Amino acid sequence: MSAPTLTVLIPAYNEAATIEQILEKVEAVDIDKEILVIDDCSSDDTADIVERIFKNKEHRHLIQQTRNQGKGAALRTGVQKATGDIVIIQDADAEYDPNDYPALLQPILDSETEVVYGSRILGSNEKSYHRYYWGGRILTMVTNFLYWGGITDEPTCYKVFRRELIQSLTLDEDGFGFCPEVTAQICRLGHRIVEKPIKYYPRSIEEGKKIRWQDGAEAILILLKWRFKKLPERGRRFGQ
Repeated sequence: MSAPTLTVLIPAYNEAATIEQILEKVEAVDIDKEILVIDDCSSDDTADIVERIFKNKEHRHLIQQTRNQGKGAALRTGVQKATGDIVIIQDADAEYDPNDYPALLQPILDSETEVVYGSRILGSNEKSYHRYYWGGRILTMVTNFLYWGGITDEPTCYKVFRRELIQSLTLDEDGFGFCPEVTAQICRLGHRIVEKPIKYYPRSIEEGKKIRWQDGAEAILILLKWRFKKLPERGRRFGQ
């Protein structure tokens, strides 16, 4: 049996309020896909809901972490098990719209690039809290300064990769540091990031938003670390 075109990785921690809704939206996208939900040891009913929805369905898998480690660790587990030609990251909340998948996948399907980011800045969207919005803009500016890039939304959830590329990276960050870590390595290896506008519906802290200002500070440190850290010998091109 041939591999699906797309693997959707959904890290989830205590997302019982939204996980069924987002899975319905992902399922509705008319693309041959596998869906991997990586439950990060939730203390609510997240895993039970996913298990019920996925029962007896092909290419639908619930992966349960043995302890809570963070988004990056969950994604690392998912990346290792992905079989699709292309991998996309999908948050388990309702902030991002899976209807954007076709536009995000097209540059890779057309062999234009191996990496696509969905940009909330390029889309016409409601802004999140001012501190989150400007924190994301500052993080993007730091990324562009350190890596000579030209992107508009580094901390976006929608990051899309050819599977062989994402599986070849050295991923160590357990928490939200996954985003700057993967962006830094992609840039250091010389890959061009193509951006596409996406829809974005920010949720509040009361609704479960988890990221904090400390995560932004850590992201800058990770970007600095990878700017000067020695890369594995394979494919070294940028910043040797």
